[in-house]
Amino acid sequence: MQASLSLSLSLLPAPRSDPAPAGSLAALRSSALRFCGLRREALGLHPLRLAGSTRIFPSPARTSSRKTVAAVAGNGSPSKGFDYDVVIIGAGVGGHGAALHAVEKGLKTAIIEGDIVGGTCVNRGCVPSKALLAVSGRMREFQNEHHLKALGLQVSSPGYNRQGVADHANNLASKIRNNLTNSLKALGVDILTGVGTLVGTQKVKYGKVGFPDTEITARDIIIATGSVPFVPNGIEVDGKTVFTSDHALKLEWVPEWIAIVGSGYIGLEFSDVYTALGSEVTFIEALDQLMPGFDPEIGKLAQRVLINPRKIDYHTAVFAKKITPAKDGKPVFIELIDVKTKEPKDTLEVDAALIATGRAPFTKGLGLENINVVTQRGFVPVDERMQVIDASGNLIPHLYCIGDANGKMMLAHAASAQGISVVEQICGKDNVLNHLSIPAACFTHPEISMVGMTEPQAREKAQQEGFDVSVAKASFKANTKALAENEGEGLAKLIYRPDTGEILGVHILGMHAADLIHETSNAIALGTRVQDIKFAVHAHPTLSEVLDELFKSAKRLVQHQPTQYPTSEELSIGKIKFKAFDLGGHQIARRVWKDYYAKVDAVVYLVDAFDKERFAESKKELDALLSDDALANVPFLVLGNKIDIPYAASEDELRYHLGLSNFTTGKGKVNLGDSNVRPLEVFMCSIVRKMGYGEGFKWLSQYVK
Repeated sequence: MQASLSLSLSLLPAPRSDPAPAGSLAALRSSALRFCGLRREALGLHPLRLAGSTRIFPSPARTSSRKTVAAVAGNGSPSKGFDYDVVIIGAGVGGHGAALHAVEKGLKTAIIEGDIVGGTCVNRGCVPSKALLAVSGRMREFQNEHHLKALGLQVSSPGYNRQGVADHANNLASKIRNNLTNSLKALGVDILTGVGTLVGTQKVKYGKVGFPDTEITARDIIIATGSVPFVPNGIEVDGKTVFTSDHALKLEWVPEWIAIVGSGYIGLEFSDVYTALGSEVTFIEALDQLMPGFDPEIGKLAQRVLINPRKIDYHTAVFAKKITPAKDGKPVFIELIDVKTKEPKDTLEVDAALIATGRAPFTKGLGLENINVVTQRGFVPVDERMQVIDASGNLIPHLYCIGDANGKMMLAHAASAQGISVVEQICGKDNVLNHLSIPAACFTHPEISMVGMTEPQAREKAQQEGFDVSVAKASFKANTKALAENEGEGLAKLIYRPDTGEILGVHILGMHAADLIHETSNAIALGTRVQDIKFAVHAHPTLSEVLDELFKSAKRLVQHQPTQYPTSEELSIGKIKFKAFDLGGHQIARRVWKDYYAKVDAVVYLVDAFDKERFAESKKELDALLSDDALANVPFLVLGNKIDIPYAASEDELRYHLGLSNFTTGKGKVNLGDSNVRPLEVFMCSIVRKMGYGEGFKWLSQYVK
């Protein structure tokens, strides 16, 4: 018997939008939304325990003192001659992560903040935006009669209270900010209020406008000043009808028609919010397609799911040359020009315009000129260990820069990971962060997440380095949990190397994609291969089984794993000198070394004569080489081996399996023992891995008389 539940739901019905001004729109390319990487202490969910102590410290009340001195004795003692071991300029997610890890390592730590603790992510970015997106997700469910009917639900008159929604976002930001501040205090981090400026490589001054500065010293300094919204030239922001994400998160009004400039993470998330609350949206994108930073296949699916069914239209390959705020009863006016020709393309008159064209580093006023550092488009130049590089290209000792300010990866959790990596460096442990293992997510409905390379990026790298790329896919439509939720729209995509099983990238669009991605990001970080992770067990029925199916569907080549780069060794047999290459795979051999084959005096081609599958590959590859006109005059000596036994197949066995009357191919004969033969290039495949170079060439020498 089918049960039916009837709900009468009222969400404080109120006018859909408060009285508000009219609006507009702008352009330029999209960029990345900052994603949250808060440590669990910031959520206020767990007590904080100091290293070497059994006492649990409760979160103290927030104070407004100019300098919050260590509340506990866990903040270490500074190195001799310095006020602190570590001073961090900027108390956003990156600075917070670095500070907590520094204290954990026993370093006396201070953090300088000129605004409020939490930075962009907590106060004007990923935290309040998730509150708005939580509301938009609920609204979409309540408004989707087909979806509710399939579940046996009935909801009447769904509505929302704009101020209540705005308060939810603001309250969440305040809560996380307070918990973040309290976690720093509880661990004894000194919070120094004011604008931080570098005086030297180990000296900083800080202070408020109109007050004298205070100068402090530190053995190591970490810059973590973050970023601000980027507004292109020609766009006039008034904060009311033409605004950035900083203003939009306050949700002071819900426009009837809003133009969003940029279709990256920021723009896409806000389109989800505004359309759920009743707005019509127009995207303005400078590139030829929407969502240019996404894997193209995922981007097309996202357009079909997140754009086409909603009240969204778009203009691509255009710039917003000029955007004028609404005033005197006139709407927001937008002039669009063609990206290539710069000719006028169109004009728009809308109620509001959200400028979502990315973010710019906040590095002005840092005093970088005092230490001979020149920024690059505002970004502080750093090496792979986040150490700052001066104008002469030299590393500056004891000075680091993390997060949006260095531009390596403008994600909040990447900033935190970089901060932790820097603290490890400071403590004498080499630590290089693998940025390809850092995931990103777009919290639309459904969500999108990704880690590693897109398919075009992977194929470009494969072309450069000479390996193959394979793709596996799994659908949410085959997942029990997704179907139970009536959320079967979704796809998971795995990009990998079929020869080694290395995971190059994973992209997911579907329910809770932002949570699912971490299994694969951790796999990349740990170097786990598809042939290993496919044996991982996933609870049933869960969404994680989408990944289980994804890993199991990945097919590897039968041939042995190739080396990442060909290795070579100089050897000699009698009077003949050989240069041996372990190419690690026949497909690689043909594609990467085909031109080289044509230049050598002879090729000794080693095949596996007893493994039928591998032999079929070897024979196919050999046939392709021998039929290539460019290699018509290159003599081939064909030899075979048993991969798992350290001696060669017999001559009779080789003749039988290869169908040859002798060991040459007929393309030309060469006597390897002839002293007149010039040095030869010996191309090897499987033999050296199993036998080792010594045994392998000892085996080869029996054929060289």
